[in-house]
Amino acid sequence: MAMSAATPHSLLLKNPTNPLKPTSTQLAAFPTTSLSRHATTRKPISITCSAATTTTPLPTTPSTSASSDRVFNFAAGPATLPENVLLKAQSELYIWRDSGMSVMEMSHRGKDFLSIIQKAESDLRTLLNIPSDYAVLFLQGGATTQFAAIPLNLCQPDDTVDFIVTGSWGDKAYKEATKYSKPNVIWSGKSDKYTNIPSFDSLEQSPRAKYLHICTNETIHGVEFKDYPTPKDPNTILVADMSSNFCSKPVDVSKFGLIYAGAQKNVGPSGVTIVIIRKDLIGNAQPITPVMLDYKIHAENNSLYNTPPCYGIYMCGLVFEDLLAQGGLVEVEKKNKKKAQILYDTIDASNGFYRCPVEKSVRSLMNVPFTLVKPELEADFIKEAAKEKMLQLKGHRSVGGMRASIYNAMPYAGVEKLVAFMKDFQARHD
Repeated sequence: MAMSAATPHSLLLKNPTNPLKPTSTQLAAFPTTSLSRHATTRKPISITCSAATTTTPLPTTPSTSASSDRVFNFAAGPATLPENVLLKAQSELYIWRDSGMSVMEMSHRGKDFLSIIQKAESDLRTLLNIPSDYAVLFLQGGATTQFAAIPLNLCQPDDTVDFIVTGSWGDKAYKEATKYSKPNVIWSGKSDKYTNIPSFDSLEQSPRAKYLHICTNETIHGVEFKDYPTPKDPNTILVADMSSNFCSKPVDVSKFGLIYAGAQKNVGPSGVTIVIIRKDLIGNAQPITPVMLDYKIHAENNSLYNTPPCYGIYMCGLVFEDLLAQGGLVEVEKKNKKKAQILYDTIDASNGFYRCPVEKSVRSLMNVPFTLVKPELEADFIKEAAKEKMLQLKGHRSVGGMRASIYNAMPYAGVEKLVAFMKDFQARHD
């Protein structure tokens, strides 16, 4: 019986030169889905960007699908990854270097994976200039798991901890901390719908708080700390959830006792959580702390106490290489500021057709929320943007509206195309 080309199956042919290696016929058994089904009679917006972000590419092999098939993915996370990183991973997927196997098949205790995780840590230390008295841990469970791990490791049940709550994630961290400590919200932006950040000098901090917790960039509400508070009590440490602006700009790590971040925004796929912690804070976990939440266990075992998210760590390592090749985080921040500026300028110049609710001084470089003057147009905006290969622009379900997440890997051309679309959409609906 003849098999249709449209069927998801195909003949698996042996490679005459290497029976273990699949031929191109076998690889073609998994067809690439294009966005041609979104074709529209309206002329697509075409952007040629001479000033597009460029990087020193990682070594790659030819792509099996044209880059024109790629969309601009404005999702908040899992988020877009650098194209050259994906191509590098593609070239090494089947066999990593001379190991004879994929990274996904390696023993996490073997020499090949050890070289991968050690280089990833070394490159991250270089990127952030992490001092030697800080440990770097590659963990699992997302940043949400750290909401419990942090109070369990840094304080006892009756210890006070302070929270500045600038959005949903800071609020969730506070609520989880109530199970393992005595948290105190010294400021919350909830009454103003999380649109600003307070002056630190005006805050009444607890005199013996074990730590002061902040979320440096609130993914949902688009509020970002531009500088960081210094606890008034010298024994209080600063703890930061940096999930959505991690490695987007330089940070003085020495100002913090602990930094944590889910990788799936700026530095890798979902499944990896990075913790940077001052070493003298390790080893004081509460007795009830589960073994998998004890920083001492992971530090002593170099993040290899159990099987870590190996492939995710490998991908993070490729991203770290790419960020270094761009010139480090000083250069990366310049590109992020440029992307954010043209988007915010378009919103502010729209005469109210678009509106960003966040106070200008604390607008995020990573997540740009905005609304339309006519909410009934939002569905059309999202549908038409998708036809132009711009996806995931719908705002978080808790706040509505639109949200464009423009992390490190979003090219300038992507934001430029979004801006052109926004202007065209306004001209047709204003």
